[in-house]
Amino acid sequence: MKKSKLVNYFLVITGCFVAIYAQADKKQNVIILIVGIVILMLGIFRIASTIPSKHEKDTNENDNEQ
Repeated sequence: MKKSKLVNYFLVITGCFVAIYAQADKKQNVIILIVGIVILMLGIFRIASTIPSKHEKDTNENDNEQ
């Protein structure tokens, strides 16, 4: 479990650095920028998928009360 969290944060940080690196040059490399953004979004998506939905939590509590 901890390994997947570490991978998720690594993806986010790597994506940030790659996107910033692509913007640093005078002549911007669009392909590297897109790859950096994709890595960043993949990491954010994986982190967000582990957060439970608020509505799902509410329905579970209502089921337990009845």
